[in-house]
Amino acid sequence: MAFDRSVRFLDALGGASTSRVLNLCKIARDNARNPEHGEKPLFVSPIINRAFILKHRTRTDETYLFPSPRSSATKIITPFDESDLRAGGRAIFVEQRGYREALRQMGSYRDERLDRDHTVLCLLDAVPSLDPFLLREHLRNHEIEVAPCYFAISEGDQERMHCFVTAELSRLVQLAGGGPGSESSNRMVSALLSSRVDEKLEPLRLTLGLTGNDFREGVFSWRGFLYYKWSMEKFWPDVMGVLRQINAIQPQGPVTPEQKVYLAGARRAIIAMVRDNGTHVAKALSVYDTSFADLVAHQAPKTFRDFLLSAPYMFLELGEKLGAISHIVSFWRYRFPPGGPTLIDAEELSAIFQDFSSGFGEKIKADASPLKPVEVIDCLPPRRRA
Repeated sequence: MAFDRSVRFLDALGGASTSRVLNLCKIARDNARNPEHGEKPLFVSPIINRAFILKHRTRTDETYLFPSPRSSATKIITPFDESDLRAGGRAIFVEQRGYREALRQMGSYRDERLDRDHTVLCLLDAVPSLDPFLLREHLRNHEIEVAPCYFAISEGDQERMHCFVTAELSRLVQLAGGGPGSESSNRMVSALLSSRVDEKLEPLRLTLGLTGNDFREGVFSWRGFLYYKWSMEKFWPDVMGVLRQINAIQPQGPVTPEQKVYLAGARRAIIAMVRDNGTHVAKALSVYDTSFADLVAHQAPKTFRDFLLSAPYMFLELGEKLGAISHIVSFWRYRFPPGGPTLIDAEELSAIFQDFSSGFGEKIKADASPLKPVEVIDCLPPRRRA
């Protein structure tokens, strides 16, 4: 286990989770009187069940920790003092060298409990984002039932997601002889959003000519694409507002010349990275739109079959890029609630900008060269065809 002071940057996030940070410490505090939190925990170790789980871009000086190169990893941080995150904590990466023994020490495990939590951590490591909807579906898909309090999905969002998927699949259902709002439509939506891929989707599997495992993996990724498409439409308007604030915010108090140069470069880089990654996400979603439209319009399953076969790989990259953008919005909105003051010193603002850039795998360097401003409005991704 390594001493980790990066946990101090989570102090600004203390009361929230994002698509890159699962704040189990806050979940435990909020559910101290909820019996389900203890009866169906995410982790059986009380220590790990109060940790921070982070999606982390590996740095050059961290590559030696892993048996093979990887661009991102899942980090577990247990703070020394939950009431003062700036005190630091202990951290390990999932699947680092000596990981199992390090996890045993961190979580004070007995063997049978270690095996269970190791399985859950491997599942979390396999998904590109810590979005609650994706986590819940991924764990259910592997028959791991966890209390709902770990996945803060409001009933309203669940209903809106269901309505979105119903509308998305209505054309496919009509092709099969059903109608909007029909029993067949509701069955297909329920089957697609179910944690199990069973006989209800067997006709679709046969039509696409996929084996059981390829179909299961493809359907999970299909659900992910639908979730990301819904998420993009839901939160993208907030991205513009946050970027405008990032572009305009000025730190309070003294600012060193080095900090001034860094902050100027960081603003420009973050806006450019959101623009470029937003464009990439839009293009990836358009691949899904095109293949699905071809299936419905021409009753040609080959394009959609090819999409489902490649979807698991596309899903990981899409999740990382959209997760980095979503993290910026969630973090900023929590740190600076709408209508409230934007008071912050240069040190904390630099730490936040560093965190934002690391989500894209970038390290912003101080550079005294003149920087051409980036217009925030340029960050709008190209419109996708429905």
